[in-house]
Amino acid sequence: MLDELHTVLRRHPDRPALLTAGRTGRTRVAMTRGELADLADGYAAALHHHGLTAGDTLGLAVRPGGRALSVMLAAHRLGLRIAVLDPSAGPDVLRARLALARPALVVADAAAQAVAGWARPLARRAQLELPDLASLGPVLTAGRRLPGCAPALPPRAADGPLPDRRGEDGDAVIIFTSGTTSRPRAVVHTRSGLAAAMQAVTGLVQPQPDRPVLGGTFFVLVPTLASGAPVALPARSARVLARQIPRLKPQASYLTPPQLRALLAESPRLTGAFYSGSAPVSANLLARTRQAGASRAWGVYALTEMFPAAAVEATEKAAFTEDGDLVGTPLPGVRTRIDAEGQLLLTGPGRSDRYLGEEPHEWVATGDVARLSGERVVLAGRCKDMILREAENIYPGLYEPALHIPGVNLAVLVGVPAGDGDERLVAVVEPEPGVDPQRLRTDLAPVLDRMGSARPDAVHFGPVPTSGRSRKPDRTATAKMAAAMLAGWRPPRG
Repeated sequence: MLDELHTVLRRHPDRPALLTAGRTGRTRVAMTRGELADLADGYAAALHHHGLTAGDTLGLAVRPGGRALSVMLAAHRLGLRIAVLDPSAGPDVLRARLALARPALVVADAAAQAVAGWARPLARRAQLELPDLASLGPVLTAGRRLPGCAPALPPRAADGPLPDRRGEDGDAVIIFTSGTTSRPRAVVHTRSGLAAAMQAVTGLVQPQPDRPVLGGTFFVLVPTLASGAPVALPARSARVLARQIPRLKPQASYLTPPQLRALLAESPRLTGAFYSGSAPVSANLLARTRQAGASRAWGVYALTEMFPAAAVEATEKAAFTEDGDLVGTPLPGVRTRIDAEGQLLLTGPGRSDRYLGEEPHEWVATGDVARLSGERVVLAGRCKDMILREAENIYPGLYEPALHIPGVNLAVLVGVPAGDGDERLVAVVEPEPGVDPQRLRTDLAPVLDRMGSARPDAVHFGPVPTSGRSRKPDRTATAKMAAAMLAGWRPPRG
């Protein structure tokens, strides 16, 4: 698909490729197709001139957008593999990740570098902090330089014919996932696997040429642009995003659940189809999206090791009344099985090849406890999130969907050590903006009654802590908050 994208960009160079929105939500062209293709060619020439050759690893710490995409297209042309570096991970974690990936060169934008000087406090306020990369290997700056930044990587004209590895297979990208500072873990995708994953996205969304799609991830940018449609980068402010969408009228939009919840709090007028993933997507959230005007609303089940894996539409999810979280039917080519411990395993053309430093795997272990309802996948929660109360194993994901009634923004179940080897079960419920918690307590009463042996010992109403770029619920932080709340808890007599 990346090969197709190069052809599409050159076919109509004056048409828009990337769109952005000002404070009023008005759309403007950030980059045309020809400008994106030229920038990618210029970066390919610059990287080749710097001495990078096929098989080398290029570290990338550039915020999502046209510049990051152009560097990735340049790397694809030269046969390089990209190691994606997340500036929000913290300097110690990034040092460990760099030591594992061992990039020949790191390309970082000015905000990500956060080097000494006045740029460091600015970057910290934006939750961007890298170690002094120059001490770990060669670093170049993509885009505008700020004081103290590494030397620039300016796009340049090729000195002669450039290598073209676009038709070859091999490692494409390294994406870091869970793991400690001392032992980071990284997922390796091959070019063929990445192409299959992006083809699956195309089949799910079916973007039409010349009609904008809203989204900012690589898996939105490439399939959309390759289909001949422009991509609008979503405004960071939910208020501006609420103005951007009715002006833009996108045919499809991809937002994470936290982005979508923040958007819905602004009472927007939505258009087109909406897709949400990277964190749990409740039936209530999808229903609210439809009520706000979306023609369709889909929850997408995806992992770093396999994107996308399954999808479910709002109507189907709302009609599901069994325990657990229905994440939908596996996408074409995706196969499933449940291992002896109840964990969901996945395989298919778009799966990752291996973890860096390990042997290739045929099946991806998801870490999710699941069952199959016909062909549909129903999750019961993360294996590591199991709560043990009164000798009973409780998987939060089996019961959390029932807590997402109208008026609930987010709800999680966590365990708090009781000091006697047992755990107390606490529900932390975040109301939608303006919703009275006392009303929710009344509305949740019958839901809690139906939970039987998994009924929480306590229900706390307030914000659910989140973490990471996708703003997933932070269960560790939530459990600490619940523990503080339960400091004076005593079991009932009798």
